[in-house]
Parts: sequence; C-alpha cells; structure tokens
Amino acid sequence: MNILTKPNFFILTNIDDNITEGPTGAILLDLPSPYQPHACGLLHLPRFLAKIQKHLEGKLPASYQRNFTKGFDGFLCLHLGVDPDVIVDCVKESSTKIQLDEKLLGVFPKDLKVHIWNRKVVQMGMSDMALDKLEEIKVDLGAGARDDLRCFADVIDFDEGKLD
Repeated sequence: MNILTKPNFFILTNIDDNITEGPTGAILLDLPSPYQPHACGLLHLPRFLAKIQKHLEGKLPASYQRNFTKGFDGFLCLHLGVDPDVIVDCVKESSTKIQLDEKLLGVFPKDLKVHIWNRKVVQMGMSDMALDKLEEIKVDLGAGARDDLRCFADVIDFDEGKLD
C-alpha cells in the first residue's frame, strides 16, 4: 500500500459554513489544525486540502484568501517541490478520495521528508527573525501575554478557537 492510499486519507466533503468574526476577520472554526497529520505523515496537509476544498466551493473567506497558497501552504509546496496550483488542480479534478490519492501520489516526490517538514511546522516563528512578527500577531489577537503560543501553528490554533 502506498503512503497516500491509507484508509484514513483525509478530504473534506459537505463542508458547512462554520465561521465567526475575530480580530483577523472571518475565522473558520472547522479547518483542521496545522498539527493534524495527513495519513502520509505531513503536518498541515489536511488543512491545506480543506482550504482548497472551501476555495473551490467559494467558501474561503477573504481573511484566508490573502494567504491561500502562501504561508504554510506555500512552504509545504516548496518543501514538496510542487506548485500550489498543481495541488489545487488535484483536488479540483478528484471526485473521490482514491482519485485524489492517485493524483497526489503522481505529483509528490517519492521521499516526502516528513521529519524535516514537520519540524519546520512546529518551529516556524521561533527564529530570531520571526519572533517579532509572532509577538506582533499575538498582540493583535489579544494574546500578547500568552507564553504558550510559541510558533505560528499555535497562533493559528488559538485564533480558530482550538486552544483555550
């Protein structure tokens, strides 16, 4: 069995409009956490696929559109050596999980270097250069005093109500 056809491969269907307003604009409460791994092991991939699905359905708010295929999405694609539009097309052209699995398998490299990517996800925002931006975002979210928000993935989860 290849890594992308495991039974728990994730794709969203029947997405509802679970949206609230927050300091960053519209906040989607039903997106997977950046910490949720895909069946292949890559963190953030389920979230990216869910955002693509919402985008294709016209349900991705403007507050998410400005970073769609950029930020973590873009960094994941850069890590994989795949243009973000190729992954969007894979989702667009797939009507089943099996079709999506096959398409992703065809565009992803054989060695996903999961450990390297996952380390980046959990450490993004911890470098000296990014710490100021991380602190700025925390302040904007009213969480400037939160020492437990240590990276951008933590801030995303906080903003979307996944952390108390």
